[in-house]
Amino acid sequence: MAKKAVATLQEGKTDGRAYSKVIKMVKSPKTGAYVFDEHMVPNEAVKDFFKK
Repeated sequence: MAKKAVATLQEGKTDGRAYSKVIKMVKSPKTGAYVFDEHMVPNEAVKDFFKK
């Protein structure tokens, strides 16, 4: 059973690799504390996410 479960997870590996989870630390204007901004973005848009 374990081999079958692993084989089914590997079928969609091209879809999952097209996206990256990016985390950016942003300072809150209200409190001044740092918060984390997390998003799933396409690999091509990672640099654009950090430029904002």
